[in-house]
Amino acid sequence: MKHIVQRLGIVIFVAALGACATSSPDVISRQDAQVASQVQDGVVISIRPVAVDGSQTGMGAAAGGVVGAMVGSGGSSIQREQVSLGILAGVAAAMAGNAIERMATREEAFEIIVQLRNGERRAIVQAKGNETLLAGDPVIIVTSGNKIRVTRAPR
Repeated sequence: MKHIVQRLGIVIFVAALGACATSSPDVISRQDAQVASQVQDGVVISIRPVAVDGSQTGMGAAAGGVVGAMVGSGGSSIQREQVSLGILAGVAAAMAGNAIERMATREEAFEIIVQLRNGERRAIVQAKGNETLLAGDPVIIVTSGNKIRVTRAPR
């Protein structure tokens, strides 16, 4: 039982680390620091709330399956039943772990439609940040590699 509790603790720790990832426009990754970015001026045409679907890396399913199999196999003293219970509990817990991972990594975001000075329009989805943008607000679009964010233009 002691080993099960230790393994469960490790699984919870790894899952918690995965849930710490963010796509907030207020957080810049280390690799994007001190890198020249392209900046474009524009105006917000519209903004609407959206949800960014959570990730399914398989870690939630794997962790749930392992824990479920370990706990399920301890539900009987008869070896045949231990195997069957372990398999059933492992499959059920893997499905639950996958759903938990997906919901834990889901993010509230905005779809922002921006009209650039040259007349082109861009649709950008970004996580909610500290700034509140409204239609008509002057903004800048900052592009670094394949990452893009919208922020209020300096005055």
